[in-house]
Amino acid sequence: MGELDTLSRLDDLADRITRERQLYVRWSRGPAVDLARSSSSDELTGVPLPGLSANSLDVEPWWEDRPVRTWAARRLYDYSHLPASRRGTVRPWLLTGRECGRGPDNEPLVCDVTPLAWIDRSVIDEAVCEVERQGGPWGPVRRVS
Repeated sequence: MGELDTLSRLDDLADRITRERQLYVRWSRGPAVDLARSSSSDELTGVPLPGLSANSLDVEPWWEDRPVRTWAARRLYDYSHLPASRRGTVRPWLLTGRECGRGPDNEPLVCDVTPLAWIDRSVIDEAVCEVERQGGPWGPVRRVS
């Protein structure tokens, strides 16, 4: 598989999103671990899934002409709690592939995965700042009630 590049700026991720389609972010121990098994499993039931669970980075048409940087920040921010909640065992990485189903949380399941780059913690920090700059009631997916 070789050594992966590392994206270290939110603008670099936004630029890739602007130029490429079928990009996903996956939060895991990394491509070496994931590609050895090539599928995820449902965390609640243990049922094997037909691909790797990931989150699409493709900009939706309803986003219109809003900044891609903010889109990228929003997509990363949603799951930025994972490294802390999983005791630092997961990191975000960028991949491309073919959507081959949906997981139990309606997330894309991706097959034919090609790892593209690690996403550095500094990008996550920038994403958090970008979201906080927006104001409003944004928050990560796992909210405390």
